[in-house]
Order: sequence, then C-alpha cells, then structure tokens
Amino acid sequence: MDSEHPVLVTEPRPGVLLITLNRPHVRNAIDRPLAEAMDAALTRLETDPALSVGILAGADGHFCSGMDLKTFPADGVPVIADRGLAGLTRACLVKPLIAAVEGAAVAGGFELALACDLITAADTAFFALPEVARGLIAAEGGAIRLPSRLPYHLAMEMLLTGTSLPAPQAARHGLVNRLTREGEALQAALTLADRLLAPSRDAVLVTKRIVRDTRGLDDAAAYTVQDPLSSPVFATAAAAEGAHAFTEKRPPAWQH
Repeated sequence: MDSEHPVLVTEPRPGVLLITLNRPHVRNAIDRPLAEAMDAALTRLETDPALSVGILAGADGHFCSGMDLKTFPADGVPVIADRGLAGLTRACLVKPLIAAVEGAAVAGGFELALACDLITAADTAFFALPEVARGLIAAEGGAIRLPSRLPYHLAMEMLLTGTSLPAPQAARHGLVNRLTREGEALQAALTLADRLLAPSRDAVLVTKRIVRDTRGLDDAAAYTVQDPLSSPVFATAAAAEGAHAFTEKRPPAWQH
C-alpha cells in the first residue's frame, strides 16, 4: 500500500469516524488490501469509546463498484473471515453505520450500502446488482436483504436481470433516507450522524441490537429476545436524565 495514496482513508470527527474507500481509478472497487483496511477501520469504530457512529463513503464521485474483478480470478472474493465482504456484509456491528452514496453503488458496493443502517444518496447516484450477468451471485447480502428493502418484484428484477435503480426511485421506495443534490450526500450523512449522537448512546445501541436480533421472529419470540436487552436501559442514569430533562423542558445532559 502506497502511504501517499492509501486505499482507504479514515477521518475521526467528534463522535464520528468517516471511512472513505480510496481507489477512484476503479470506482473504489474492493481488492484484498482495501478489504483488510476497511475491516481494520470498522474494528476501530467498534472498539474506540470516543466513536459512536461511522460513515462510509467513496472517493471522487463514486461509492463503490463492488469487488475488483481483475483480482478475483487469483484472489477470490475479498471477504474477511466471518465478517463478509470488506469486513462488513456479514458483521454484527454494534454502532450505527451510514452509507453516503455518490455515483455508482453496484454489485458488492451496493451490498456494502445494504449492510449499513442508513443511506444518503445524491440524486445522480444509482444502485445495481449485476452479478448474474457475470456468472456470479449477489451472495454478500444482496439476494438476502434487497427483497425486504424494496417491493418484491422490483427487487427480483434487479437481482435477476441486473437492472439499475436510480437514487430518486430508490428514495421513493424508502431505500434511501436522504436524497441530495450531487456532491452533497456526505454532508447529509454527517447531519444524520449528528442526530444519532444527540440521544443516549445506550438507547441507540440497544435499539439497533433489538432490531437486528428480532428480525424474522414472531411477536412472542421477539419480546423474549428484546426484554433482557431493553430492561436494563430503563434503570440507567441516562433514562433518569431523559425523564428529568423532559419535565424540566431542557436538553438532556448525556454522560457518554
């Protein structure tokens, strides 16, 4: 890796870690070095107590074009152990992650975005899963996650034909949280990150875990999983502070 041109750039900000894929000459396609660097960045996000939210972006006008097909025949899919593509698609991250999408988010790049909790996108961005046209399968979350994020028949058209989805259409179907003008997806992600920093950290992290751990369960089973996670939160100092702040009509003073 060239230290002057790293394949991934991390920029810590107050409470936030900005992670930027930096292989613009191949639309930030993922090879083994980039996958390993991103896995390290996600580990930093998870283990640094000063960080609460991550933002994933791509350099120079594109999010990510998926795995680097030039290196695939020799190196295979750049997965990291049981954490999936680039250490993300199969990882169980505790902290929220926002995808800031400009340009192309296709193949594995779209799967990275689907693995995030929130998505901002420029109105010129687009999403696609063209793996079938390359004799491959969207096996890092695309075929699993997309049918639950979009209307079934639209998702199947994308998966079976490789049809691309413009960001404005994705936003209309709820796949994108914030639609922006070109070049403004990152700023929208930073604004969302600020909103995630505003509540109690415990409440945010436990809420994310409940959503993840109860997915697909019926109500009775979901409450069985949820209650041991949520009950301790109600006894925290943060919960008491939230109640006091509400009754006193002032902003909460969280102690992160």
